[in-house]
Amino acid sequence: MSCDLRSQHPLLSGSIPEGWQLVKLSDLGEVNRGRSRHRPRYAEHLYGGPYPFIQTGDIKSSNGRIKEYKQTYSEAGLAQSRLWSAGTMCITIAANIAETGILAFPACFPDSVIGFIADKSKCDVYFVEYMFRYLKNKIQREATGSVQDNINLETLERIQFPLPPISEQFAISKVLGNFDAKIGINQQMNRTLEAVGQAVFERWFVDFEFPNEEGKPYKSSGGEMVYNQVSDKEIPKGWIIKPIDEIADFLNGLALQKFPAREGEESMPVIKIRELRQGITESSDKANLDLPEGYVVDNGDILFSWSGSLEVVIWGFGKGALNQHLFKVTSSKYPKWFFYYWILHYLPEYRQIAADKATTMGHIQRHHLTASQVIVPDDKTLERMDRLLSPILERISGIKVETKVLSEIRDLLLPKLMSGKIRVPLPKDNERHLDV
Repeated sequence: MSCDLRSQHPLLSGSIPEGWQLVKLSDLGEVNRGRSRHRPRYAEHLYGGPYPFIQTGDIKSSNGRIKEYKQTYSEAGLAQSRLWSAGTMCITIAANIAETGILAFPACFPDSVIGFIADKSKCDVYFVEYMFRYLKNKIQREATGSVQDNINLETLERIQFPLPPISEQFAISKVLGNFDAKIGINQQMNRTLEAVGQAVFERWFVDFEFPNEEGKPYKSSGGEMVYNQVSDKEIPKGWIIKPIDEIADFLNGLALQKFPAREGEESMPVIKIRELRQGITESSDKANLDLPEGYVVDNGDILFSWSGSLEVVIWGFGKGALNQHLFKVTSSKYPKWFFYYWILHYLPEYRQIAADKATTMGHIQRHHLTASQVIVPDDKTLERMDRLLSPILERISGIKVETKVLSEIRDLLLPKLMSGKIRVPLPKDNERHLDV
């Protein structure tokens, strides 16, 4: 048995299962707006202390679990703010509207964020966070604003949503939490692999302590070094210097508005700078399949944005079309890790070049690639190095693909579970979800 809700609130349609109730956020705990106004350039004394300060970007990138932060408050900052407890759900109400995340630690946040502290006798905060993910697109359509979209506290408090009994809340959030826990583990594993790969690369190509044929560090074990005039430093004997655009091909993307998706025909998502950061989404543009094969991106490809936000990534979101302002980087002679880590090595310099340009969108040019000198080992040494670093990049790529699949399954389950169209077994002995 179910009850019809379509006439009761515009965010809901259809019906909810028997035993579920229609509630507002304020029925389930404390709902309040953040107190501080984020003005770092005008109030430097508020920053740099021991108190985490969460911003809307931290919430958007958190995958629902806020475990990292970039800014902190001083005692003065805390005095004009509030330290919210761990377990508080944060909801953005300006710019990136209806992004949500649960604090893993006490933190402050600005007045562009709503804080919700759950009454644990009434609800599971993790379930509520998943419900807001489910309602996110609908809430965003409610937002209005002349400069940037926003939604006020009163509007947020009026939103009604279906709530099952608390035992079923725990069961639902446990199912979804298991996916998020695995996604979080994957992301941490890739961060570790990235750090290990970069550390090994720097050890070999900056310190020249790659393993010699006996497995000992080359330079400190007496390996022969010779002066190279191009780099103006000593490099291992038998190694050479080349411009980075001679060890790899940098294919610039196309203006894909010339390849629009056609109704009734297959298409592929367009990969722009935004997609490098967040992957393919429903809002990603589409292109038809007529574009040349070289401009098709697949899992494991190295992409490098040369304007705007300069990034280099190992792609892991499936087939897509390479847009302008992005390079697809390949090589017929050198392994993928070799040019990937050299681009990463020069990325801070490229970003500085872009930042120094007096334009609205900083960028680098081809001659900057030619000016980037890389140290190329002899073939035998490169082969030994490849046995360690190629598997690291392959593993990073594989984890990205797995994470995408997990995210897709979770996102397919989310609306079914939140609407009661799929029911889950109730937990035993008050078993709860993983704290992810």
